[in-house]
Amino acid sequence: MARSLYEWLWQHEFWLPPGITWEDMQESEDTHYPQPRDLLLSIPFALTLVVIRRAFERAVALPLSIKLGVRDKQRPKAQPNPVLETFYSTRCKNPEEGELLSLAKQCDLPVRKVEKWFRRRRNMDRPSLSKKFSEACWRFTFYIISFFTGLAVLYDKPWLWDHRECWTGYPQQPLQPSLFWYYMLELSFYWSLVFTLPFDVKRKDFKEQIVHHAATIFLISFSYCANYIRIGTLVMVIHDASDCFLEPTKIFNYMKWKKTCDSLFMIFSAVFLISRLVIYPYTVLYNTYYYSMEIFQPFFGYYFVNVLLIILQLLHVFWSCLIIHMVYKFILQGTMEKDMRSDTEESDKDEERDKTREKEKNGMTCFSNITSNGYIQRNGSEPLDSRAHLANGYAKER
Repeated sequence: MARSLYEWLWQHEFWLPPGITWEDMQESEDTHYPQPRDLLLSIPFALTLVVIRRAFERAVALPLSIKLGVRDKQRPKAQPNPVLETFYSTRCKNPEEGELLSLAKQCDLPVRKVEKWFRRRRNMDRPSLSKKFSEACWRFTFYIISFFTGLAVLYDKPWLWDHRECWTGYPQQPLQPSLFWYYMLELSFYWSLVFTLPFDVKRKDFKEQIVHHAATIFLISFSYCANYIRIGTLVMVIHDASDCFLEPTKIFNYMKWKKTCDSLFMIFSAVFLISRLVIYPYTVLYNTYYYSMEIFQPFFGYYFVNVLLIILQLLHVFWSCLIIHMVYKFILQGTMEKDMRSDTEESDKDEERDKTREKEKNGMTCFSNITSNGYIQRNGSEPLDSRAHLANGYAKER
């Protein structure tokens, strides 16, 4: 059964244009084509990147965060409570009103204190600022290396300047060693992101990130097997261009360098919108959808790769809407809004209200003491003195 599935999966009709079979893609001593088995190398490479990342964060990023003044916020800890902890870990982290009432009765606590416990417990699970800083440093380092590696690999390739060259001789386009290692670098990185996804900072677009990583891995893997190497390298360079500005924007935000952060964000926004909404559709989507038809007729691989590219474009549109909204707020208010993708820390609103009420009560008490003392004085010695002065003044005038 496994052999039948293998033979069905690797039918040349799925992967290659009409008239081309796997026999036409046989390697020789001088000519090498992408082989699906090569993709297995990305798994150990990805695990190696995970190890390098952990070492980088501990040896470089964390000490750097301390030197640059990145300080973790002191969060009040939730008091140990077995009943609430069991509910938090097994059922729900954000209970509804009815559940809060039930838990309050079980613990013999006011509902407000139960709400406060859950807020503090959720805040304890949120990543620290140093963790966010370390993650941004690692990604920035990789994107810089990857982007300039891509430019170094592609600057002398004809398809970087003439997009029709992506299809010259397709699919019998030999695989160069530099392109192979560039592909392995990118694919291994995205596999490493998948491996560390449960431990990385979770943002509001967590589901979109999963879709993005899955689509990227499928796209890179399929483009390698079907020898869409040339179009794949263009996709990777375009994506890395804007990411090189996103991560330092986060870093300066964590450092509280507001003006630098705002400036970098505006640069990132311009690069992202131009590269993802203008260059990507023309260089990649239009290229694969129209230019490829000059070489071969549509087949399964043609439709499949275009579907994956369109999924990426839909994600580009989603993130572009968030970015445009933030830029709009920045233009109106003159200050950068918090990243809408970030999961902001909850504050103890009820505790703050209680403190405010206590201050107001204390203020009213002080005010009433002052006014009452003034009233006593006016009805005591001071009014008598005033009357005496008035009487004496009146007597003097008389």
